[in-house]
Amino acid sequence: MSIWVTGGNGFIGRHLIGHLAREGESVYGVGHGTIEEMDRQQLGLMGWINGEISAPNLDDLVQRGGAPTAIFHLAGGSSVARSIEQPYEDFSRTVVATASLLEWLRHSARECRLIVASSAAVYGARHAGSIPEQATTQPMSPYGHHKLIMEQLCRSYADSFGVHATIVRLFSVYGSSLRKQLLWDLCLRLSRGQRELVLGGTGNETRDWTDVRDVVRLLAGLAQADGAPLTVLNGGSGVPTSVAEIANMVAKAWGGDIAVRFSGIVRAGDPFSLIADAGQLAAIPFSWRIPVQDGIAQYVSWFKGQAR
Repeated sequence: MSIWVTGGNGFIGRHLIGHLAREGESVYGVGHGTIEEMDRQQLGLMGWINGEISAPNLDDLVQRGGAPTAIFHLAGGSSVARSIEQPYEDFSRTVVATASLLEWLRHSARECRLIVASSAAVYGARHAGSIPEQATTQPMSPYGHHKLIMEQLCRSYADSFGVHATIVRLFSVYGSSLRKQLLWDLCLRLSRGQRELVLGGTGNETRDWTDVRDVVRLLAGLAQADGAPLTVLNGGSGVPTSVAEIANMVAKAWGGDIAVRFSGIVRAGDPFSLIADAGQLAAIPFSWRIPVQDGIAQYVSWFKGQAR
């Protein structure tokens, strides 16, 4: 028997494959991008298909390693900005891919446990304080809408066909090998010699930052959990950290005399606060091990190392 990761060539996917392989699992994957043989061996990946999530490709994985006991579904759009530029592409990557996977599961592996990576973007921008899983979903971007449709598809297949799915709404995931978003941008600017970091917004905007090493430990653990046919969980710590605090952590870890200031210009539709209510996660129980200040310092160290 084997474990599959869709979207395994992405930031979280590669970390998850490595974690599962170190735990002794036989891991196979499907998604976009070539993974060379040496890279596959280093990750611990038994087999990889560079392609769409389609019945022929999933059948091919069965031929290679047997039917899956669990599938981690990480494939899908990964950028709000790109979803605005290319909404149909984001729809295809997230919604169409999920529908294809669920339909294959219905026919070929109904007992397989499905762990689905969704996003806190489904909540939108109108919540204050910690957001429980039962909160109103009001996505503000194609990215968020498509993640919500993905969740609804999972609910439909759970209700109608008994497919077992756990949906995890991830918040602000960061860590080594992340080459986009705020941390990458700050480090890139510092590496080019900037000593004054001017950021948009007020600096008081808060997010729920989670290290990818904790996130993959959470995802892997959920594959072992028994539960209802459909479970929705917040994949966040419940600890708010402001953008100003994050920027100052990066500056401190980088070293030298670095100033941080904010323009006060806020992007329309950008949530002021996006923090998980982590009560359901704590009840599993699951605890977050890596404090954000340690994780940020380690990210800066990784960036400096790979830039040499």
